[in-house]
Amino acid sequence: MTTAGGAGGVAARSRAEHARRVADVLRQQITGGRFGHGLLPDERTLGMELAASRNVIREALGLLRSEGLITRRQGVGTIVVMPKYGHGLDRLAGLAEALTGYGPVTNEVRAARTISNPPAAVAERLELEPGTDVVYIERLRRLGGLPLSLDTTYLAPDIGTNLLGHDLAGRDLFALIEETTGRQLGQAEVSVHAVNAGPDTAGLLQIDPGAAVFAIERLTRLADGRPVDAESVHIRADRLMLQATLHRSAPD
Repeated sequence: MTTAGGAGGVAARSRAEHARRVADVLRQQITGGRFGHGLLPDERTLGMELAASRNVIREALGLLRSEGLITRRQGVGTIVVMPKYGHGLDRLAGLAEALTGYGPVTNEVRAARTISNPPAAVAERLELEPGTDVVYIERLRRLGGLPLSLDTTYLAPDIGTNLLGHDLAGRDLFALIEETTGRQLGQAEVSVHAVNAGPDTAGLLQIDPGAAVFAIERLTRLADGRPVDAESVHIRADRLMLQATLHRSAPD
């Protein structure tokens, strides 16, 4: 026999699960650009479109508000707080190159110098002898005037030294590497983590300390396989989504 309290708990859990599924659909629509004007339909319309009760819609919208994706404005309705921009992971491209068409991309060059005796882990990633000089470049990237990412890059000395006299504020490093070396980049190993922004990173990106950011570690190689660019990129998760088109092949 099910008690009244037990039945109520089951109903609440069922509503919460339904709200989560509705929030997933709405999130996909928002990041996919369906509400390009920024205004979501009213709760009644959303309920009809998503076959959900008004209470479920309200819970789903509450989840998206807690993520910072939407907000409610009196007399206006529910609006997208800030558009998310797509960055593909299925092609080796610089961030500015990937964001072409989304608005002006600028870089604040915070550091560009040669470092003697870099951390052993950096030399190891670049397959350099311990103590070998490297070139360090740190840039704060803005899209449409708002901070988007903090990029820290270590470059092999013969590659990076040639970049120091070039326009690091207005150019992608990948394009500059290929231009100055006359050689093509070949591939990169990429790992993506979800982390909480520390105080320094949060201050630079203009987000609250502890806010979610994508931490991307990337090791880029020339076409012959030599590693030349080891970077860590912290990207505001409220401004970017990572995308890829994947093809299924026969299992080994």
